[in-house]
Amino acid sequence: MRFYEVQAKSVLNKVPPMSQMPFRWTVNPYRGCTHACVFCFARPTHTFLGFNPGRDFDREIVVKVNAPEVLRAELARPSWKGEHVALGTNTDPYQWVEGRYKLMPGIWEALLDARNPCSILTKSPLLLRDIELMKQLRERAEEFTACLSIPTLDEKAWRETEPHTPSPRARLEAVAELNRAGIPTGVLVAPLMPGINDAPHQVEPLLEAAEQAGATSIAGIALHLRGEVRDVFMDWMRAKRPDLVPRYEELYRRRAYAPQPERERLSRLVGKRGSAGRFRRGPWGEPATDRRAPEPREAAGQQALF
Repeated sequence: MRFYEVQAKSVLNKVPPMSQMPFRWTVNPYRGCTHACVFCFARPTHTFLGFNPGRDFDREIVVKVNAPEVLRAELARPSWKGEHVALGTNTDPYQWVEGRYKLMPGIWEALLDARNPCSILTKSPLLLRDIELMKQLRERAEEFTACLSIPTLDEKAWRETEPHTPSPRARLEAVAELNRAGIPTGVLVAPLMPGINDAPHQVEPLLEAAEQAGATSIAGIALHLRGEVRDVFMDWMRAKRPDLVPRYEELYRRRAYAPQPERERLSRLVGKRGSAGRFRRGPWGEPATDRRAPEPREAAGQQALF
C-alpha cells in the first residue's frame, strides 16, 4: 500500500446540480479507500488519477494533508454562505489510514469555529475518537448528525463484500454511543444486494439492532453499478457467487440501477421500520418506505452514496 501526500488547493467540493442528494457541498480528505468494498461507487474516480479502479483503489491512497487548513480558509471567505457540508459521501474519512494522519479533528475544528452545519457518514467506529468535538458541533453549529453505513450483520456477506471494514457489531455500538451522547445518529443499510444481504433473516436482525441502538433514522439503498464498478463487482461475483451471475446480468443489463420493481422490493425490506414514523429524516435521505421512488438519474459526478 502506498500513500501520496498532496497539498490541496481546495477541499470544498460542490455536488452537481442534477444530484438527488440533500446537500450541495462535501469534503473528502482522502481519495481511494482501504475498506476495499467491492461495490464502492467511488472506484471510478481513481481513474482520474491514472489508477486502476479495481486493484489500486484500496492500495494507492491520496492524502490531502493540508485539508483542515484549506477548509478553514474556505469557510472564512465572504462568499461562503454557511451551507451544509457532508463528509463521507465519496470515500470514508474514517478509513483506517485516518488513525495515522488524524485529519478529521482539524476538519471538525474548522467547521466548529465557523459554526457550520455538517454531517458524517462512515463505516468506522473510529469516529468515536472525536466524539467530544462532535458534541460541541451539536451544541454550536446549526445542525450536526451522524450516520453509520451497515449493509448487513451476516458474517459471510460482510467479510466477502467489505473485507477491510470494522465489524458491523462495532458500528452498531458506535451508533448507540453517539446517540447516548446526544448526537442524532442513524443507520444506512446500503447497499442492499439481491441474493447477498436481502433475505428477511438477514435484514430483520439488523433493523432490530438499529432500533436497540437508538438509531434516529433507518434508510436503505439498492446496489447500483455505474461505470467501472460494474466490472469490479461482476468479477468478484464470478469468483465468489457464480450462482448469482445470471440474475445480476439480467437486473443490471440495461443500466446502472436495478429495475424499479426490484428497488421497491428492497425498499420495503427497510420500510417496515422506516414507514412507521419512528425515525426522522436525516441528511442521508429519508427513511425508506414502500412509496414509489422517482427514477434515479444517471448523470456523471458525485450523486449517490453507494
